[in-house]
Amino acid sequence: MVMELSWLDDFLALVDSGNFSRAAEARHLTQPAFSRRIRALEDWVGTPLFDRAGQPVALTEAGRRFRPFADETARRLLQGREEARLAAQTEAATLRFAATHALSLTFFPHWLRTLESRARLGAITLASDSLEACERIMLAGQAQFLLCHAHAQSAAAGRLDADAFRSVVVGSDRLVPVTAPDGVGAPRHRLPGGDSAPLPHLSYSRESGMGRILEAVRASSPVPAVLDTVFTSHLAAVLRTLARDGRGVAWLPESLIAEDLGRGALVPAGEPHWSVPVQIRLIRPRSRQSKAAENFWTLAVEAALWRNADPAADSAPVAHPEPVAEKEL
Repeated sequence: MVMELSWLDDFLALVDSGNFSRAAEARHLTQPAFSRRIRALEDWVGTPLFDRAGQPVALTEAGRRFRPFADETARRLLQGREEARLAAQTEAATLRFAATHALSLTFFPHWLRTLESRARLGAITLASDSLEACERIMLAGQAQFLLCHAHAQSAAAGRLDADAFRSVVVGSDRLVPVTAPDGVGAPRHRLPGGDSAPLPHLSYSRESGMGRILEAVRASSPVPAVLDTVFTSHLAAVLRTLARDGRGVAWLPESLIAEDLGRGALVPAGEPHWSVPVQIRLIRPRSRQSKAAENFWTLAVEAALWRNADPAADSAPVAHPEPVAEKEL
């Protein structure tokens, strides 16, 4: 039996959704046709890759071992196709970024201006989305760089394997728990809350990188907050609006809410130890990229080192210098 490359995309779609119907819809197939293709892949591998007994559908041990190879093969093929197309076009000089929504609004524009003051960058494209969507963009070879928040207790990007990607810290931020003020300027909702009165929580969805970070940090917190999730979104800007309306507590990037804190539209919901320090990290594939992308990477690393050596050189409130030696994801 000859394996069809499209089966790998079917496999990854089912891994992502955990549901045959949703995966079939995402692949623009009927469910029976999609199921036949998954079965054909399993026949080619020679063993079941999915445990269909429960919901969501889960990978078998064989499936878990097969997944990294499927991810890497699909990514390399798509990246190869993209690079082949770019080689025949002037777009080879274009820098292609994926960045999470919050950083697209706050950190990215100033950071780019700082780099442009040091060298001419040329054409730039930016895809702004959730971290999960940005990961897919990177895996598909549609962007050369990913800019996202990261934390030591949470993987920078869950699907970007350290063997295939590397990263550098280019700034820092804080996730600050905030709420609307009451009539006298005090927090309307104050951490940690209690079992009899849990705090209304404006939460990040699973697609959000900040959601991943907060979940990991809360799991290791000795004094957990008592929260009742009343709203969920992957957009920090949406949670910011609801927090200003007094709907609950949200952990928001300080870079996004600096103005709100300054004029009192939002106030911290607890003491400083409830805030979560985070890195701002630039991620790229380990494989060699276009000349323009390689030149930009060198510039970004040098600029980050320069900012760390001279903190006064960067007066922007949205990012602070940190050690920037390249790190594993």
